[in-house]
Amino acid sequence: MGAVFNINQHPEVRMFFNPNQAALVLIDIQEKLAPTISEKETIIRHAGLLADCATVLGIPILVTEQYPAGLGPTVPAIMEKARNARRIEKSTFSCCRTPAFIQALDATGRRQIILAGIETHVCVFQTAADLVRLKYRVQVVADAVSSRTESNRAIGLDRISRSGADVTSCESVIFELLETSNRPEFKQIHKLLK
Repeated sequence: MGAVFNINQHPEVRMFFNPNQAALVLIDIQEKLAPTISEKETIIRHAGLLADCATVLGIPILVTEQYPAGLGPTVPAIMEKARNARRIEKSTFSCCRTPAFIQALDATGRRQIILAGIETHVCVFQTAADLVRLKYRVQVVADAVSSRTESNRAIGLDRISRSGADVTSCESVIFELLETSNRPEFKQIHKLLK
């Protein structure tokens, strides 16, 4: 009988995100912008679910707000679930072009970044592309990002994928972070998914 393969002895094949290396970034899900977005209820629900799971798993959360004086603060449904998040005001489309964002991200010490928010083809795409360029591993959650039109969302996801970031789904990244149903937080998170 051959030796049992132990994935933990082979870090080169560990492509999955884990809670000790991940950070969640919620981009510009703001009161005056969110109502104009395609599938807004789904985006807000999934972004909230990601924030709930990040909190349970001890994953840091960064929340950005594009020109909040004009577009308002992050929607309350998100901030209720991301109470401990670091909020960052920005005027750049890429979060990475705002020094306060990079400083906050560096302070987390995390190199695996989960992105959700709006708009897919502008701020989410530009942030994902810049993070990849800065050597972060990036997953963009397709069912937690959107744009004002479905065509712009599709264009954004295509460009994100071609930039070197991975496109995933809310449940996919959550179960990837959990890794096993034996994890103590599994039951709590499983209830959130129902």
